[in-house]
Amino acid sequence: MIKLIENEITIEEYLDLRERVHWKPLSKKQARMALDNCLFNVKAVDDNGNILGMGRIVGDGAVICYIQDLIVIPDSQRNGVGTLIIKRLKEYVDGIREEGTTMMLCLMCAKGREKFYEKNGFTIRPTDTLGPGMIMYIE
Repeated sequence: MIKLIENEITIEEYLDLRERVHWKPLSKKQARMALDNCLFNVKAVDDNGNILGMGRIVGDGAVICYIQDLIVIPDSQRNGVGTLIIKRLKEYVDGIREEGTTMMLCLMCAKGREKFYEKNGFTIRPTDTLGPGMIMYIE
């Protein structure tokens, strides 16, 4: 059984998950600041307490939030872990949304993962009214 634990991801767990999916390495200071400055984070663990994945929400908490760092270890992908994490992240954002207002929940996904996010309610951009997302790395 998969258990979700909120706001308890350690720096070591975060860095290990990033390494296991071959993401760019971060310094410990970057990892600490990322975790400290997010609005919410959640990790998925198995019955033995082994971490299977995590996700976090960043943003202003009023108009826009972003799903950041949705990570599921390769052995746990396609087993519902990512969908469980996404569901909890969406619930969190809905829970902080002011009643009667709209909150944007955005993300950037890795190439080839679009169908997963579409299955979880996200719109693939560009559309007729929304342009493509963009990114810049500052080094």
